[in-house]
Amino acid sequence: MTFKLTLAAVTAAVVAAISAGAAQAQITDNVVRLGVLNDQSGIYTDLSGPGGVDAARMAIEDFGGTVAGAKIELVSADHQNKPDIGSNIANQWYDRDGVDAIFDVPTSSVALAVQNIAKEKGKVMIDHGAATSDLTGKACSPTGIHWTYDTYALANGTGRALVEQGAKKWYFITADYAFGHALERDTSNAVTAAGGEVVGTVRSPFPSTDFSSFLLQAQGSGADVIGLANAGGDTVNSIKQAAEFGITQGGQKLASLLVFLSDVHSLGLDVAQGLVLTTGFYWDLNDETRAFAKRFGERNGGKMPTMVQAGIYSSVMHYLKAVEATKSDDGKTVVDQMKKTPVNDFFAKGGVIREDGRMVHDMYLMQIKSPAESKAPYDYYKLLATIPGDQAFRPMDKGECPLVTK
Repeated sequence: MTFKLTLAAVTAAVVAAISAGAAQAQITDNVVRLGVLNDQSGIYTDLSGPGGVDAARMAIEDFGGTVAGAKIELVSADHQNKPDIGSNIANQWYDRDGVDAIFDVPTSSVALAVQNIAKEKGKVMIDHGAATSDLTGKACSPTGIHWTYDTYALANGTGRALVEQGAKKWYFITADYAFGHALERDTSNAVTAAGGEVVGTVRSPFPSTDFSSFLLQAQGSGADVIGLANAGGDTVNSIKQAAEFGITQGGQKLASLLVFLSDVHSLGLDVAQGLVLTTGFYWDLNDETRAFAKRFGERNGGKMPTMVQAGIYSSVMHYLKAVEATKSDDGKTVVDQMKKTPVNDFFAKGGVIREDGRMVHDMYLMQIKSPAESKAPYDYYKLLATIPGDQAFRPMDKGECPLVTK
């Protein structure tokens, strides 16, 4: 009798130990490692860069520093806007350094390469800084999420709005790589769908400091609008040089299709005033956005967050909540849990992550204030319209994502 009881007790203890071990083993090496891979020395530094790394750090701190009983660690690196460098870092992080999820990854050519690596390895890649809508289209991934904005939403917001205001004829100056091509394509589609016309296009090297010849071609095209399908430092340089050529004074509109708060700060309101833009976040929308921005600014020299930096915080929190719920750092398991759960925070209300990886949330049509309208530093935007998420982003069945059941 005593022997049987002892065996039963031992068996129960062994089963309990195995069960506990199995549960704990679902977090690999008992550490959840996050990597922020972005531009920390080039033309996209201000819009993501060190500020994006700090946004991820803020989310980890707010979460408490541990998840599902495991420590959370953060690493970061500069991909220099080069796909080969980004790919090498991603392979090293996933294979050797135990990184579970990579965040940010501006520059569409780098993002497409890293998302493909993450897909092959079953790891998570959540993008914020890259714009190409192909990330959730033909290049979509079961472990990839596109969080903040994309070329379709930018084109649909700014392109359609300007055509409806009477700016029918468009000429594009396009950054000659994956992002620029996608933004030109999606804006052209939005313009023609709204009744406008594309009268010409010129491709500029990426990155570039001299846009003189491209602006002169656009100026002589007879277009109502010169669409700038570029971003970051390229946008700043092209807008400054457009002002020097007196393009808007001559009657043509300038449509910068991707403008960040950091670009406006760099340009100054004298140059940037009047531009219409589409954004996924503005720090001065409501009390919640202002509260986050105040905390971010206190840690980042008074700078208000861009939509990329705010989106990184939002997605890191959502990722960690999914790890906590599943007790797992398996890429597919965590992303599936993220898709099951609405996003409700200062960045998005009722946000939904679709099967193709698109996080659908409201976008905002803004106009840049004049110097007289601005009352304080970073008081740059006035809200023209809120674009509901299901109208801002491309319908899922139009994206050619192989994951989507038709």
